[in-house]
Amino acid sequence: MKTLFQFGTAVLLTAVTLVTLVTQAQENSSAHSKWYLKATGGYFFSVSPGQFPNVGPYPPQDLRTQFNPGSPNANHMDTLSRRVLTGSYGEGFRGGLSVGYNINKYLAVEASFNYYHSRKNLMTRQSTTLVGSNTELGHVESHGYVNAVDFAPSLVVSPGYEKVNPYVRFGFVVPLWGRLYIETDANQTTAVSPTTQALTTISRKEEIKPNVTIGFQGALGVSFKVGSRFDVFVETEYRNVPVKSKEKEITQYNETTKLVAAGKVVGESSRTLDQLSYAEKHTIYQTTLDQNSNTPINQQGTKVIYKDDSKASNDLKSYINIGGLGANVGVKFRL
Repeated sequence: MKTLFQFGTAVLLTAVTLVTLVTQAQENSSAHSKWYLKATGGYFFSVSPGQFPNVGPYPPQDLRTQFNPGSPNANHMDTLSRRVLTGSYGEGFRGGLSVGYNINKYLAVEASFNYYHSRKNLMTRQSTTLVGSNTELGHVESHGYVNAVDFAPSLVVSPGYEKVNPYVRFGFVVPLWGRLYIETDANQTTAVSPTTQALTTISRKEEIKPNVTIGFQGALGVSFKVGSRFDVFVETEYRNVPVKSKEKEITQYNETTKLVAAGKVVGESSRTLDQLSYAEKHTIYQTTLDQNSNTPINQQGTKVIYKDDSKASNDLKSYINIGGLGANVGVKFRL
């Protein structure tokens, strides 16, 4: 309720401000063109890193284990090291185009469309070696990155200087489209018999679609006049855009298993995207998992069996932030 009250108060103050500005614009109109265009590019850094979401059954950890075939428990793994993986999807490149309108020499409104591409982040890594050697029996590694397009309306306030004009810009961020892409590569060596091993490699890519959200942005910059119609500007900008997952789809999947005996391949099988069940390919995220959720009940090799393989599976919602602190440079063209 407090958040809703604060939001309502901000909207009311914004509306009153805009009415006042329009009135002043009518009283202080000038002969100069009021419309302008801007092209901007910049790089943003993460300012609020957090723990990454799970990648399927794998937690956001860098886990190193070793396997001892002489252990009484055939499935027991000794943990060598474990590290939680943290970071943010707020670090990356952003470029945009804006159209603006000068209400008067002190105030302007802008509408921007921006494209954002984050840096790749290591989301999970697991490695298993044979005890007493460096022979790797299994390895799983996932990297994720975000692509997004947003709409950002804002209000620009400045002292209205002619040649060097500092300004403050603030407003909202409304993501129009976005995807979190996760790429996973895995390999595993399994003993089928004393003389035969199964070598399995998996490569997959999944796309996570977000829920509708809204964020906030603010910038402090300086504009330099370089011609009758052109300015160049530099600014530092902060964005806070929290995003929660809505649904996921596996879009690429390749799995190959080779049976090797005495150094020779004696058999081979494969599994592709078309051979995955609907539940394996599609996931709908939920805030709470319960007995009605379509969750895994068994596993046969790499194939996961769900309560209903013909329907989308369910998993817990995850949360990321694609905001950050960045530096922008650009040009402004007065129409």
